[in-house]
Amino acid sequence: MPEPVKKIRGKAAPLEIDDVDTDQIIPAQFLKVLTRKGLGAYLFYRWRFDEEGRPKEGFVLDRPEFRDATILVAGRNFGIGSSRENAVWALMDYGIRCVIASSFGDIFYGNSVKNGLLCIRLEDERVKSLRAEAAKGGLFLDIDVEAEKITMPSGEVIKFSLEPAVKKWLLEGLDEIEATIRGYDEKIREYENRMSHFKMPRKDVLHTE
Repeated sequence: MPEPVKKIRGKAAPLEIDDVDTDQIIPAQFLKVLTRKGLGAYLFYRWRFDEEGRPKEGFVLDRPEFRDATILVAGRNFGIGSSRENAVWALMDYGIRCVIASSFGDIFYGNSVKNGLLCIRLEDERVKSLRAEAAKGGLFLDIDVEAEKITMPSGEVIKFSLEPAVKKWLLEGLDEIEATIRGYDEKIREYENRMSHFKMPRKDVLHTE
């Protein structure tokens, strides 16, 4: 199960790119990695490394002032494309705990929720403003999931909204299995009670023709 997500305080890094798809987040050749641990090394691989695997210069997360960023301020349509859950795993293994954007790919958003990666939607102009502030370096944001607010260093508060079910999953650290158990707990107990009264015939009294 993912860890509950209640409050996040961290440095923000700007990603000045729209329409980032899951293949750009983690290329297909790394999907054969079967464990989540270590996937962060391949995050945004084609933007960070050349064809020989040598580091490129200039990518935002590799710049000294952003290497410890835990919040990514992206553009429009972040996480579009294929349904690979590895994209979320790579972001989280790298250390990203929250992505702020004006819109997300639907499947990516769903995968983020069930893995405990906070995705915040804000109006496009607000996202651009945050990216501009983050680009200066040293922008720390305080995010309160319960209160649905982001507090800037200046004290300015930016409100956001989460769907009630999404908020519950994040605050309680639910995954699909646990959410199903909780959502159908009463029906599961009723079924178990019914089955407890059903006795299978003893093998020694079974008759065969």
